[in-house]
Order: sequence, then structure tokens, then C-alpha cells
Amino acid sequence: MKDPQNRHVLYEYRYELRPVERGYANRILYVNLSDGTFKEKPVTQEIKDTFTGGRGFGLWLLWQATKPDTKWDDPENEFIIANGPLCGTLSYPGTGKSTVVTISPATNLAFDSNGGGMFGPLLKSAGWDAIEIQGKADRDVIVVVDGKSGRVTVEEYPLEDVDSYEAAHKLTDMLASTPRERQTVSVATTGRAADHSYIAGINLSWYDLRRKEVRYKQAARGGTGRVFRDKGLKAIVVTAPKYGIKTNNPARPELIRKASARINKEISELDDKENQMRKVGTANLVTVMNDYDLLPTHNYRYGSHPEAYKINTAVWKKLFTQGMVDGCHYGCTLSCSHAVDGYQLRTGPYKGKVVVVDGPEYETAAGFSSNIGNFNPYEVLELNFYADTYGVDTISFATTMAFVIECFEEGIIDEKVTGGLKLTWGNTSAVIEVLHQLARGEGFGAEVGKGSRHLKKLFAEKYGADPGFLNDIAMEVKGLEFSEYVTKESLAQQGGYGMANKGPQHDEAWLIFMDMVNKQIPTFEDKAEALHYFPMWRTWFSLHGMCKLPWNDIEPADNAMTDEPAKVPEHVENYTWLYEGMTGKKVTGADLVLQSERVYNFQRVFNLRRGSGTRKDDYIPYRAAGPVTVDEYESRSERYDRQLKEEVGIDPAGMSTEEKVVVLRKYREQRYESLMDAVYERRGWTKNGVPKLETLKRLGIDFPDVVELVRAQLEKDGDI
Repeated sequence: MKDPQNRHVLYEYRYELRPVERGYANRILYVNLSDGTFKEKPVTQEIKDTFTGGRGFGLWLLWQATKPDTKWDDPENEFIIANGPLCGTLSYPGTGKSTVVTISPATNLAFDSNGGGMFGPLLKSAGWDAIEIQGKADRDVIVVVDGKSGRVTVEEYPLEDVDSYEAAHKLTDMLASTPRERQTVSVATTGRAADHSYIAGINLSWYDLRRKEVRYKQAARGGTGRVFRDKGLKAIVVTAPKYGIKTNNPARPELIRKASARINKEISELDDKENQMRKVGTANLVTVMNDYDLLPTHNYRYGSHPEAYKINTAVWKKLFTQGMVDGCHYGCTLSCSHAVDGYQLRTGPYKGKVVVVDGPEYETAAGFSSNIGNFNPYEVLELNFYADTYGVDTISFATTMAFVIECFEEGIIDEKVTGGLKLTWGNTSAVIEVLHQLARGEGFGAEVGKGSRHLKKLFAEKYGADPGFLNDIAMEVKGLEFSEYVTKESLAQQGGYGMANKGPQHDEAWLIFMDMVNKQIPTFEDKAEALHYFPMWRTWFSLHGMCKLPWNDIEPADNAMTDEPAKVPEHVENYTWLYEGMTGKKVTGADLVLQSERVYNFQRVFNLRRGSGTRKDDYIPYRAAGPVTVDEYESRSERYDRQLKEEVGIDPAGMSTEEKVVVLRKYREQRYESLMDAVYERRGWTKNGVPKLETLKRLGIDFPDVVELVRAQLEKDGDI
């Protein structure tokens, strides 16, 4: 074991320590790992007005740094972590987020992935709105941003360990010797899977003072960890003086106090009656989704399972350590970041070791249970721990494995292909072995680590599978795997996934309850309006360094009585107070949505620059819209027969199930086409999904190179 204190500095940069002003550090740290270049880039008022922060800053920096043909593993690709003006607002819950932006190896798009923990707040406190890393090191390195002394270093990696579990602990200890000091350190790491896998992500740490443990949240989607390692990075470590309520130097702190008092009172009085975020967190959704036939089961074939009670809310509440303050940001009173203490690992390199398992959150719990046919919560924990410490995106791995298992069950692949592994529903030990192989870059696991899109091509070209069937059941769009919701009965959610800029991720649109359960958006126009507002609104959190959970996972007692309860208007008002309180600029809820609309449309144009970003890229696998197989149809035959009769106008009596599947499919695919038309029109896009020139001008993103790119596509489409 190397001594982490024996530090070999390769490059060094000194900078002036300056206070944050109205939520901004007003500069970006640029580091080139190829030649040791450092730069301070100013954050002008124009950049703030156009891109706000967080995801917006990251996309703008990446646009400037790359070309249309830049590949994910080119030195000029960047790895960016940005915070936002409201990040680190200690008194308001959910302000510990930061966003990673890079060209994704999974999607080939400009990708954003957000994560909690303390990295974003400490980076800002250290004096930076973002860190922008370009180039490639010729050896394994860490970047250390020391906000206590005003020093940035690129250093040889001082450890032999490769995984997040040990690296995050040891690198925290490198800069801190006491528990209180450890609270001022955050580490961005990944694990050994990132050396091989396109579904590898980043862990962002914080120090749990009560447990005396370094814990972490993930910015895992899109292969962020693979880019991280390709650059030679083992870690980015940031440390800053202990910060408090005044660290962001808000313009009108009384407005922040006003908003904070209101939300914290609601959490204290209502959380236990509503979603119990402080007792079970997002894992409470396992029960809810199963009850509403929305829990992904056997690769999204079904939405519920008789054994789901084995992995429901009560199970996780019992396993999670109660009575702990479990916020991943020190100021978060929602405290939803639960953990299982004292779990003894059963497999792999840490077998027999007793560890703290962070989570699972809902996506992990659902993906590693019902979607792969597993109803043993301890096997969920085993997968959860190793995915995190190896640096594997739990959503993409679970969804990919569900696809693989179905292919095995259907006879498309066999044990000769899988290296002897019997990948059947519920054989979780085989899935765990695939995860260990993936981390080592060996065997069948190495193929799985390249994701669902790669496997579709492999199974068709090498093993003779029907490409049409594979496209129907592989749950990916744009190269990104679906997060864990069954969307068959929610056309709006289908559109939310299909038309999302980065692929089917729930942080952009989650409309199942509005659409399917509450029937609040019955027409195409209603759905289009929802698919304008909610993706823009959810984007807003990633611009400001905020978590969306305090927006709608705790609601005011009278929220149902408001005109638009799905928007939680009182909380939107809170955010207008927060923004004005921080920046001094008075805003309405519509102004906040406009901030997102600028960045959202810019990202759509970025997709266009990357060879995507048109209608053809927004289609979903048919399983997301309806039943692919006979058994899927027959599992809900009463529902589907009724729909054929009432909605399609066809009496299903006397029809075979195969005939019913074909008729229902034609109807549902036509509906999706109509939805795209309505959404594109509402967003100010052409029928081909391209932002119109007048839309760019209205939003103030009509930069010459943006206009040139869009104009060329419009001419090609005959829309100009």
C-alpha cells in the first residue's frame, strides 16, 4: 500500500481566494492534463443570463471545447463538474447537487448527469463555479483543489486501490485528520469498471459525521466514469473552509430565510404523513409502483409481481438504520439518503467485510429486484454495494441485465454465449457474477458493460437474433437505458422518455401519475403542455445545483386544493424567493422556466451538432408503449380488449391474441406520432424536432454558429 501522504506533485497552480458573491464564485477552473495548463475563466453576466449555472455552464463549456466529430475518448473531450447559484444554500433542503457534463461513450451526445454529496458546495466555497478538465494524463493522477490555501495540483495517484470504497476514504484522510475536517472534503472517484465499461459513473462523497464514514452519491448515467478514467483520472479532491449560511453571500438573506422556514416546517410536520422520505426515502416507491402496475418486472413485461411484498417499503424501512440524519448535503432536512449499516458482503473482492451500503434508492431497488426477477433484498444490497464501489450505473446495469435475461429465456443466447452462466429470472447469483466480470473487463460481463445498444447489435449480427424483436424489448433510447418505470399506459411518460435530450431518464419528465392515474392531461394538447412545462421545470434544478425531491416529495397540506397541484405552486414560489434572495433579481415562476428553456433548446441543438436531435432519434422501443409478446397481452387481456373496443373501435371477439397485438400496436404507434407532433409544436420546433430560428431568437441563444447549424438542418428538411 502506498502512503497517501507521500504526494508527488506534477503540476501546481496558485489562485487568489475570493468570497462567493450572490451565489457565484464568478470563475471556472480549467485544467489540461496533457500539458499541465491551468486557466481561470471568468463567468460574465452574459453567461449567467444565458446559461444560469450547473448543466448550462457545462454544456456551454463543452460546446466551446469540442467539434462536431469529437469522440468521447479524444483528448479534447472534457470532463466538467459544475454547481449553480443556489448550490450550497445551507438552510434550504436539496441544495447539494452538482452536474457532470461530457461527451458520452454510451450515447455519443453531450450528456449531463447530476449527483448529490458535498462536491458541488465545496467546489464553490473553494472559489469555483465549475471545474473543466481536458486532455489526458500519461499516468494515473488526481486533481486536488485546496480551497483553504488557494492551490490546485495535479498529482500522481498515491494509492494502489482502484475502487471508490477505499479510495474515497483514504483520499479524504489525506487532507483531513479529524471528523470535522473530513466534513470539508469531497472526493469524486470511480472504480475499476470505469477502465472497461460504457455504463460506468462517478461517485461524489460526503462525510457522515454520525457514522464516521465517507459515503457517496452518484452522477452515474451516460458513462461519465469511463471518460473520467480515459483521461487518467483516479480522483478529483476538493477541500474548502467550513461553510455556513452566509457562505454564498446572498443579496437578500431574509427571502432565503422565509422560504427555508416554510419548507422546513412542512417537512417536520408532514413528511411522516406523506412519503416518509426521512424514514425510507425514494425506496417507498417500490410499494407505490407495484400497487399501480408500474413496477418494472421481467424486463418491463409486467408492472407488478406477487412477491413484491418481499422488497416493499416496510422491508427497506426495517433494513435502513433509523434515527440518523441522512442528508447527503449537510443542510438538507429531507434526509432521504438512507443506508444499511453492518452489511456483510457475500461475494467478490471484499467478501466477508462488514460495510455500510448507501441506499438503495428506488431506481436501484426496482432494477435489482423485480426487473431481473429477484425478490431477495440482501441480494439487492450486494449488487448495490458493488455497483457503487466499482463505479457502475445501477440503472443501466439493471436494465441491460433484464434485457439479457429475457434474451436467455427466449433462447436467443445460451450458456455458451454467457460463459456458462445460467441467466434466468431470479438467478441473482449469476447476475452478481456478471457484475464482477464487468468490473474486471472479463468474459460475458465485458460485453454487458457496453450497454443494451451494443448487445442488440451483437446478438443480431453474431447470434442471428431478429433485430426487430431486439429493438422492441431492449429498453434504450439514444443509447441510454430506461430508468425503472413501466410506461405502457402513460403516453405522456413515453414521450417524456423518448423526447428527452439525453435519453430516457426520469429527472427530465415523470408524468405517469398526472397522465395514467389522475387523468389530468387527457388530450394531446394537454400532454404537450405538460411535456413542455415539466421537462423545463425539472431542468431548472440542474442549473442551480439543486435536488428536485423537496419540490414534490413533500407537499403543503393544502396543495391538492390549488389550481395546478402537480406543479406544487407554493414550492415554486419558494424557489422564486430563493433565486431573488440569492441574486437580488426578482423573478416569477415563468422566468425560472425560461432559464431552463434556453439551456434545454441549446442542448437540443448540441444533439443536432452530434448527428442526433431530430425526430428519428425520439422513437421508443415498442415495449415502452405496449405489449410485444402474446403473454404480455394476455397478462392484461381484459384491459387491452376493452381499449380495442372503446378506443380503437374494433371488437376483439373472435380475434387471436397475435392479431390483437398487431392492431393495438398500430394504434399506439400512431398515438405516439401524434404526440410528437403536438410536443414539437408546443416547444417551438419543426415537425422534424428541430428548434425554429424564431425560437432561438426568442430565447437569446441565436449565436452565429448555432444559427448556422440549425439553418443547415432546416434547409435540408425543407423547413426554410
